[in-house]
Amino acid sequence: MKSQYRVAIIGGGVVGASIAYHLTKLGWSDVAILERSVLTAGSSWHAAGGIHALNADPNIAALQAYTIDVLAQLEEETGQATGLHMTGGITFASTPDRWEWLQAAYRVFQTMGIEDVRLMNVEEMVDACPVMSPDNVLGGMWADREGYVDTTGVVHAYAKGARNRGADVIEHNRVVELNQRPDYSWDVVTEKGTIHAEHVINAGGLWAKQVGRMAGLDLPVSPLEHHYLVTDDVPEIASAGFEMPMMVDLDGFTYARQDQNGMLVGIYELDHQHWNMDGAPWDYGFELVQEDFDRIERELEIGFNRYPALANVGIKRWVNGAFTFTPDGNPLVGPVQGVPNYWCACGVMAGFLQGGGVGKSLAEWMIHGEPEGDIYGMDVGRYGEFASNREYIKQMTGQFYSRRFVMSYPNEQLWAGRPLKKAPAYDAMTDNGARWGESWGLEVPIYFAPKDFEEIPTLKRSNAFDMVGEECKKTREGVGLIDISGFSRFEITGPNAQSWLDKVCASRLPGPGRARLAPLLTESGRLKGDLTVFNWGDGTWWLMGSYYLRSWHMRWFHDLAADGVEVRDISDQIVGFGLAGPQSRDLLQTLTHQDLSHEALPFMGCMEVDVGLLRTKVGRLSVVGELGYEINCSAAEHITLYRMLKEASAGFDAVEFGFNAMNSLRLEKSFGVWSREFMWGYTPAMTGMDRWIDWQKQDFIGHKAAMAARDGGPAAQQIVTLEVDASDADASGYEPIWQGDKRVGYVTSGGYGYCVDKSLAMALVDESCATAGTELDVHIVGVLHKARVIANSPYDPKGTKMRG
Repeated sequence: MKSQYRVAIIGGGVVGASIAYHLTKLGWSDVAILERSVLTAGSSWHAAGGIHALNADPNIAALQAYTIDVLAQLEEETGQATGLHMTGGITFASTPDRWEWLQAAYRVFQTMGIEDVRLMNVEEMVDACPVMSPDNVLGGMWADREGYVDTTGVVHAYAKGARNRGADVIEHNRVVELNQRPDYSWDVVTEKGTIHAEHVINAGGLWAKQVGRMAGLDLPVSPLEHHYLVTDDVPEIASAGFEMPMMVDLDGFTYARQDQNGMLVGIYELDHQHWNMDGAPWDYGFELVQEDFDRIERELEIGFNRYPALANVGIKRWVNGAFTFTPDGNPLVGPVQGVPNYWCACGVMAGFLQGGGVGKSLAEWMIHGEPEGDIYGMDVGRYGEFASNREYIKQMTGQFYSRRFVMSYPNEQLWAGRPLKKAPAYDAMTDNGARWGESWGLEVPIYFAPKDFEEIPTLKRSNAFDMVGEECKKTREGVGLIDISGFSRFEITGPNAQSWLDKVCASRLPGPGRARLAPLLTESGRLKGDLTVFNWGDGTWWLMGSYYLRSWHMRWFHDLAADGVEVRDISDQIVGFGLAGPQSRDLLQTLTHQDLSHEALPFMGCMEVDVGLLRTKVGRLSVVGELGYEINCSAAEHITLYRMLKEASAGFDAVEFGFNAMNSLRLEKSFGVWSREFMWGYTPAMTGMDRWIDWQKQDFIGHKAAMAARDGGPAAQQIVTLEVDASDADASGYEPIWQGDKRVGYVTSGGYGYCVDKSLAMALVDESCATAGTELDVHIVGVLHKARVIANSPYDPKGTKMRG
């Protein structure tokens, strides 16, 4: 053990070993893995080791596919056996809804570039997997790139690859303390002495909680128990002459595969059990948790019915081991705001499936400044402090575990960890029929309905369809009122605020009393945000954007800190309501003595306005393409503002509307939103955000890369608007788009445009297909529909209504 390393990786499981492998592969060889016991001690040694490329998030699916590619070459590179078996796999569907979902998922996987999937009938499934019972099965989906590995072999292969390039692997040496120096490097205190490291990586697995607390962090992770069994030899398997595929019976809550001549069957039971929520004991390693047969009895019975041969053989061993979960089941990867040179790589529940991608992405981030892929779904920055609450972690991780194989619907509301944060007018809006969704812990209204209404979960148009439509039509015809607490607000002040913003924002900054759309870019020229910048004219600036990106953006701003600039997240202190529609000016004018005419407050203008008893900040803009106003007030004034607006609206054709209606209305204007049309992995040219870039500026972040992209010609793919011939279901996202037999793009978002009477979608398509009038096809819930590219903004294409 040396006294100094560039990188100290805490944890010798599959994730820590993969990070060391990838760091050394990219040129950083001064790396040490610090393992309290021996490699694999923790979760890695007892993991079932299943691998597949399928994931609901395309970006994570890409990293899983990368992991499989790495595993395929790791043994040849290092000489260490990894036990890779690529058997293929089948996902079962045993209910009509699940079969419909699986057919839709099959098409979405095509969007992701996973071409080795196909649907199977029951007879084909039995031929491929003769140990299964076909009872109640309606169909399945086959994927070639599924299989399993020898988990111990894979960890040692990653570690050997790292050692071959100069890394050290130091076993039997627990890290007991972390102390940061003034230069932000670390003194890593271990049982065998203190190591000085520039960077520390928390790849602690079951001990990630404790390793986080060593740096003053309370990470949102918790271990849960997980059972699987391994049987004695199964005669039907031993005599089959081929290896059984991986099997996932979603409606039966089990996964299974061949293990030698027996079977391995794993269970995701509904009655989950947490284990040592504050982290595993330090002396835990190769032990297991006592099996709890009563808790898994129901799911176990379903599994034995699905594989009747199990009733005739003995069970060789039971495994009830702990794995670490996060609230949404995805890993925590990346840097932490306020703790320089401390990196997370924990909560990787599917370590052998995702470990390669996590190692690659983190190594790129550390060395190059950002990962190659869009890994927001894994970024530790996606969570705020609220997610570290113990009860929140317990509810959310438990919900994720129990629903691992449970059918989910896009219009379904899940209630773990809720309600957590509520705008002050929440109760009053609830009394008026608000139904609630959730954004980053905050309850947001999604639509308004009678008290006795119950929305039915579905993959198609729901029974709330007409109510949302009424909200849309009344907003466009009169005036709509919407709670806008669910937007982020950052206040930027100080003598250097303007120059700082001029560097951070790729757009031209607005003058006093004006607002402007402001793309944010990374150094590689990719999107970092689509915010709106407000210049209040008194030296105070705001950036407004997506509420759920608050922590992610604040970390970015913190990294760009400069003298003479203060950036504050005021999203919980400042809330508000929006008005939209042709009567919005008239309604607001009844509450203020100030002139709200177009001349006094033009489109994209902003100013302080006395609204009744309240001094508010008002911006004249709208995300739905109508004459509109965003009225911002303090949280203490929110309920007062709501009641004033409701009382004033009695004299107008007014309606309250929610985020579902807002989605429909913005689609009619071809307005993109983050995580759909705009993403970390997209460029301004792909998304149309390049029209907001001020090309005369020379020093905004990402300028060089953006200029190179602009001068390189049209983007290979571009965002367009589609009209879809659909009757009972609308596109939602990631459905493949076809021109003949060629896949030419995919849906980024979709819904019904009630005011243009069209099923609409926004889509990223090949540049050759981006011309209005191009005929295409799109799969929606697995069914092929005709579609065509139409001109942007099918509603009010000239934008005269919102500018009026």
